[in-house]
Amino acid sequence: MPYPKLDRTQLKILPLSQRKHKMTVADIYSLDAQTPPYESEDLRCVADGIVQAYRHGKQIIWMMGAHVMRRGNSRFIIDLMERGILTHVATNGAGAIHDFELALIGATLEDVERYIRDGKFGNWEETGRYINEAIIQGYRDKIGFGEAIGRLIQEGEIRFPHREISMFAAAYRLGIPITVHKGIGYDIIDQHPSADYAAMGYTTGEDFLRFAHSISKLEGGVFLNLGSAVMGPEVYLKSLSMARNIAAQRGEEIRHFMTANFDLIDFPDFRNEGSPTEAHYYHRPKKTILVRTVKDGGESYHISGDFDRTVSKLYHLVTSAL
Repeated sequence: MPYPKLDRTQLKILPLSQRKHKMTVADIYSLDAQTPPYESEDLRCVADGIVQAYRHGKQIIWMMGAHVMRRGNSRFIIDLMERGILTHVATNGAGAIHDFELALIGATLEDVERYIRDGKFGNWEETGRYINEAIIQGYRDKIGFGEAIGRLIQEGEIRFPHREISMFAAAYRLGIPITVHKGIGYDIIDQHPSADYAAMGYTTGEDFLRFAHSISKLEGGVFLNLGSAVMGPEVYLKSLSMARNIAAQRGEEIRHFMTANFDLIDFPDFRNEGSPTEAHYYHRPKKTILVRTVKDGGESYHISGDFDRTVSKLYHLVTSAL
C-alpha cells in the first residue's frame, strides 16, 4: 500500500500581481553607481588573480547563492560575462527564481513571515507555471536547467520587460554556461501543481555535469564561491574529485588555482581548518574551499562583508585593471 502524499491540485495558487515585494529593479546597481566603500588587501589579491587568469585564457567560475543578486549585483555580473571574464556562472534554484521574476515583473522577494501564516508563501502562478514549463521543455530537449531558464527569458514567447537585467538571458545569449544546482523541495516552484520532479532532476543533473566539466579545466584558473554555505562547496567538492580522478588517469593535475569565498561571516584564520571542537570546523566553505582543496598547490582567500560592497568593489578592481 503506497504512503499517502499531499495533493498539489488542492492548492490555491494566486497571481503575482497580488504579492507584495521587498525588491525591485530600482534596487539593482547601475555600473557607475556609488556603492558602499570597501577595502581589503585580500580582495585586491583575488582581483589580481582573476585578471591574470583572464589574460591567460583560464577558467573563472562564479558560484553564488541568491542573496548575492538580491544585494543589487546583477548588472556587475552581466558585464563580467559580456567582457568575457566569467567563463561559468552557477547558482541555486532561488537564484533562477529571483532572476526570472525581476525580468518578468521588475520585482521579487516576497515577505515570508507575512505569507507563511495562511499558506500563501510560494504559491504564485506565473513563477511556478512558466519556470516549470521551461524545465519540462528543457527535459524534452535534453538540456540543462540553467540553459532552459535562459532560453525562456531570452527567446520565449512570454514578454519580459526587464530582460536586460537577467543574468540567465545574458548567459544564454553569450553562450556562457549558467547552471542551477537544486534539491527537490528547496524552491517555491516545487510547490506548484505543474512541477515535474523528474524533469527537475534531469535538468539539474545535466547542470552538475556541465559544472564538473568547467571544474575539470580549473588548472591556472579561479573559483569563487559567493554566499553559498552548503550548495556551493558541496557541488564544487564532488566536481573537483571527479575532475581530478580523470586527470590523474591522463597523468595531468588540477592543483594550481585560486579559490575565494565571499560571506558575511569572518574567520580568525581562514586557512586553518581548526579542530572538531570549534564551530568553524564544520563550516563547509572554510573547510572545503579555503583549506582542503588547495593544500597541494593552490591559494585561497576569504572576503568578509556584505555583497553590496564586496562584489561591487571586486567588479571595479577587475574592470579598472583591464
